[in-house]
Amino acid sequence: MKVSEISALEGTAYLAKFGPVAEHSPWVAERARSIAGPFDTRSAMIDAFQRALTTATEKEQLAVIRAHPDLAGKAALAGELEAHSMSEQAGVGLDQLTQAELDLFTNLNGGYLDKFGFPFIFAVKGANKHQILDAFETRLSSTQTEEFLTAIAQVCRIIRFRLEEMVDEL
Repeated sequence: MKVSEISALEGTAYLAKFGPVAEHSPWVAERARSIAGPFDTRSAMIDAFQRALTTATEKEQLAVIRAHPDLAGKAALAGELEAHSMSEQAGVGLDQLTQAELDLFTNLNGGYLDKFGFPFIFAVKGANKHQILDAFETRLSSTQTEEFLTAIAQVCRIIRFRLEEMVDEL
């Protein structure tokens, strides 16, 4: 879709297309449009989506983080992921893990959730399972504040990757 076509979308059509960008949090798309719409460039759109999230309240941010599924978790195994998440996880092979790898992801997801109270967020595009596992191990030693900020930064990366796939530059 071209940036010029986005401004022509009515509210419901815009939300149907861009509401899922921030994982089950359509308010991010609404707020992005109110911040900077109509968007002149894809870059401006990405910036508006990211600002909508980074300027949100901590409660709103936490809700977005918690809306993300575990990597290689129960929702993925059951085929219940939102389309973007399914494609991203499959794109790095998380849908083809061995049982031992799946058990490791399950244990890390559980330990992370127990420690921080929200799921591990990692923008998987361009990564591999080894890089993701290394990030798990490293980030488990973070403080609550550090990890919250990292999770928001990772969600911003996910938003950027998704909008880059959905919206043409010109």
